[in-house]
Amino acid sequence: MTTSSHEDRDFRIPPPSTLLDSHDLDALRGIGLRPPFDARLATLSATECLHRVAEVHRDAVLLHDGKTLRRARLRAALRTRLDDEDDEVAVGDWVVAECNAFGEWWVDDRLPPCSQIARRRHDGRDKAERTVVAANVDTVLLVMGLDLDFNLRRLERYLVLARLSGALPVVVLTKRDLCADPGDRLRDAVALLPPGAAVLALDALRDDVPGALAPWLAPGATLAMVGSSGAGKSTLTNALLRDHVQPTGGTRRGDGRGRHTTTSRSLHRTPEGACVIDTPGLRTLRLDGDDDAIAGGFDDIAALAKRCRFRDCRHQDEPGCAVRGAIDDARVRNFHKLQRDARRDAMSALERRAEVGQWKIRARAARARLAQKKSA
Repeated sequence: MTTSSHEDRDFRIPPPSTLLDSHDLDALRGIGLRPPFDARLATLSATECLHRVAEVHRDAVLLHDGKTLRRARLRAALRTRLDDEDDEVAVGDWVVAECNAFGEWWVDDRLPPCSQIARRRHDGRDKAERTVVAANVDTVLLVMGLDLDFNLRRLERYLVLARLSGALPVVVLTKRDLCADPGDRLRDAVALLPPGAAVLALDALRDDVPGALAPWLAPGATLAMVGSSGAGKSTLTNALLRDHVQPTGGTRRGDGRGRHTTTSRSLHRTPEGACVIDTPGLRTLRLDGDDDAIAGGFDDIAALAKRCRFRDCRHQDEPGCAVRGAIDDARVRNFHKLQRDARRDAMSALERRAEVGQWKIRARAARARLAQKKSA
């Protein structure tokens, strides 16, 4: 569906008469068209066409209709509406586009997605902005290396991210060849999985990756890769495509961090007929959800919390807590951190400044009490 370089792509627009004849349903279904979306075809005008977003760039998007890749721009009205809804067009979205008399393609509308993988990022000015990583995903591959990249707390975040998206999570532990005994780490990962999820340990350079992931590669299915830089997402993508489509690179020797060889999200089609979305590595992950949504990703804590003596138990030092001691302390701390982040992201800038002011007052009062005790 996409090629290894933008220079190799042909963005020349065929004559409108060949573009607007009719939709090829088989071609559209081959890139993931499902009943919720194909119903939209009956409402399109003679000049409108249904496409799937293959890439998103600053000033344009790449669209695919199952046969042809073409460049388009978003209408200003669509950008404004999505901005007002704290939303955006993402790779995997289905959109309505049309070609004008000058051969230019414009996106008029974005169909409501069935699922979204979204996160929040801080803009450096006391504001958390929502970013959509991918849309209309059936399975999210949570990619983590068995080397220095392995981190259970980060895996917990990824699993909550998948749950919030509505996609099925599959944990793919890569670089099995670099781990002398992957058994313990594999068991630790399995212990975190929600019902219906799976975990695989692979050497993406030597193992049969398409065979291992065959249950999720049905024709028309969409998978998205999520993980940190250097975890092996692009290597997995290349293995699934049986081609070196995505650039890959090594990791730093000291900490195993990657070097961001993938800089944009892109959608590709595998020989089995499934669609794969490769994404850049995530340095940090702030979840896009409120307190209740975060709690839903920690079923074990939520179940035990019902047996706590106090309804508002924070699972810290309260008597009669059923969670503390039964759940690993690091997991409980991670749960609290994610909830704090969610509450803070939900605040307005004024509320955040007020909260910071309250903490400063408390800190000054504590220092004053300490100084008073020392002078007594």
